[in-house]
Amino acid sequence: MSILNLINDLNAGMMPDHYKELPEEEMVQRILRIKKTYGERLFIPGHHYQKDEVIRFADATGDSLQLAQVAQQNTKAEYIAFCGVHFMAETADMLTLDEQVVVLPDMRAGCSMADMANMQQTNRAWEQLTQLFGDTIIPLTYVNSTAEIKAFTGRNGGATVTSSNATRMLTWALAQKERILFLPDQHLGRNTAYELGIPLTQMAVWDPIAEKLMYEGDIQDVKIILWKGHCSVHEKFTVRNIQHVKRRDPEINIIVHPECTHDVVTNSDYSGSTKKIIDTINAAEPGSKWAIGTEMNLVQRIINEHPDKQIESLNPDMCPCLTMNRIDLPHLLWSLEQIDKGEPTGVIKVEKDIAEDAVTALNRMLSIG
Repeated sequence: MSILNLINDLNAGMMPDHYKELPEEEMVQRILRIKKTYGERLFIPGHHYQKDEVIRFADATGDSLQLAQVAQQNTKAEYIAFCGVHFMAETADMLTLDEQVVVLPDMRAGCSMADMANMQQTNRAWEQLTQLFGDTIIPLTYVNSTAEIKAFTGRNGGATVTSSNATRMLTWALAQKERILFLPDQHLGRNTAYELGIPLTQMAVWDPIAEKLMYEGDIQDVKIILWKGHCSVHEKFTVRNIQHVKRRDPEINIIVHPECTHDVVTNSDYSGSTKKIIDTINAAEPGSKWAIGTEMNLVQRIINEHPDKQIESLNPDMCPCLTMNRIDLPHLLWSLEQIDKGEPTGVIKVEKDIAEDAVTALNRMLSIG
């Protein structure tokens, strides 16, 4: 392929600049017109972290796996415009019918955490770790991972994990093998294992760049091998943020996502999945005070939905998830109009053999609950 052809192919998948100049109300009306025309043939799932300008058009909102499962149940939709990031759209494609078309409105909407574990790194790590520990390791991967990593996990007897069921999944995994390789988020793995009573001294970190196991002590004591990955949003919450908020108002409750670092989780009043955070605030007494450590778009939405409570971000200088925010009103409109023209762009299609192994990992998790 020539450089010119490559550039033309890349440009064909890019939104034309004129969409950025359209008046907001015109974009809204054009989207509503397409939604009305397609009816049940079009389904728009929207992740909790999406901007309000996008969420307003979502047919369902939720976390990544929840949205993929809702898409799976919707067999009437011909097109699924997934307003999230790439790995989420992959999961939706793997769980839906072959004839259903899943599109991502902006193909640049990736996930830095998912990108921290690729297949080449994982194969090399597995080879070295099994040389060290033999057949004593079972892999678990956070659903915030690529289809290839989910497939690797499925092929090797492991399962996927969500932040809601991580405790159950680690308990199950430790009943299968002596050790766990937890990909790709070290913080969720560490916080969950610690909650189960596993001391930090029995946790090692695998550095995929240095291709090295980071651990001081007898490696035979290792129970949890944590992949050196993280969420670029949640890692930015700090103990200093907690101390600042508590000094200002000792009565305020701190609730954070378990993708935060271990010291932040242990110094908070509560921690839990996105669903747990939402449910906790919903159930909280009027007048109660909360500082929330998770993505800014969601925090702002929670603030707007609960005027009877004092709610703020644990870190008011936090930026929203930048990759998630690549999907905006212009990209959603462009994506839907490409569908309407019969030229869908940003189509997500996972290779069959990868999808089969990845779904095995997903189904193992779902069977455990």
